[in-house]
Amino acid sequence: MADVKPVIVGVDDADDQDVLVRYAARQAMMRGIPLHIAHAIMLPGPFGWDKEDEAGRGSLVQRGAAVVDRFEAVARSAFPDLAVVGELPFGDPASTLVERSAEACLLVLGHRGTGGFPRLVLGSVSLRVATHSLCPVLVTRPCPHRGASRERVVVGADLVHYSPETMEFAFAEADRRSAHLYVVHALHRPALLPGPGSATAAAREVRETEDSARGLVGRRIAELRGRHPRVPVELHIEWARPATRLTELSEEADLLVVGSRGRTGLRRLLLGSVSSEVLHTARCPVAVVPAAAD
Repeated sequence: MADVKPVIVGVDDADDQDVLVRYAARQAMMRGIPLHIAHAIMLPGPFGWDKEDEAGRGSLVQRGAAVVDRFEAVARSAFPDLAVVGELPFGDPASTLVERSAEACLLVLGHRGTGGFPRLVLGSVSLRVATHSLCPVLVTRPCPHRGASRERVVVGADLVHYSPETMEFAFAEADRRSAHLYVVHALHRPALLPGPGSATAAAREVRETEDSARGLVGRRIAELRGRHPRVPVELHIEWARPATRLTELSEEADLLVVGSRGRTGLRRLLLGSVSSEVLHTARCPVAVVPAAAD
């Protein structure tokens, strides 16, 4: 299984990350692949190790190893048959994960805190990794009000920056979760022009725009529907602000899937306004799927 790409989860030294690790372990089990638990260690500054570390709590490496060992035990306890491996990389946390993404099937990070690694601004690791990762990034969030599964995956269909990789990921996730797939494309409502007959003309324009968008999205996903015949698919063309509508739909979803701009050129430096916003506002886990290299 040397060539099998694992699920990699970034962990911090915090008790509330048990839920994150179990969630990542479940993703690995659904895919039948190993789980790697990574905890990054920042190298010391130019003046060496912190004296407090030397005096009282042992080296950063020893503490990091203890963190990884603890969460390995959490994963194995939840899924005894799962292959679990610990990683203790050195370096900048976000850069380390982006580098590891080339050899991963999926990265799993937390939404709050440091995204799995210490000493960084709130949420910065998750946002940076989601922007630059070479594999899909699944960002979880605490959902204390949630109970049973909604059995629904929601995916945003962007016809301007259409990503077949995003749609393929959404279909595959719905398939392995035995969930319904809700494909939504949000349109901006055109301004209504004043004057006699304008309402009728505007209504006709609205219908034509909806029909055109529905046909385009339908043709784009036709092949995927054939490859995933077990997935019930609902296609919705809606007049709404995209990020706002996706956030609303996330209330009744197990997963929200969006795309990033791309892997090459200037587009790889941009996550996209919709994807960036839903990472902060969605009410369920969000998967950000990178486009293939141009």
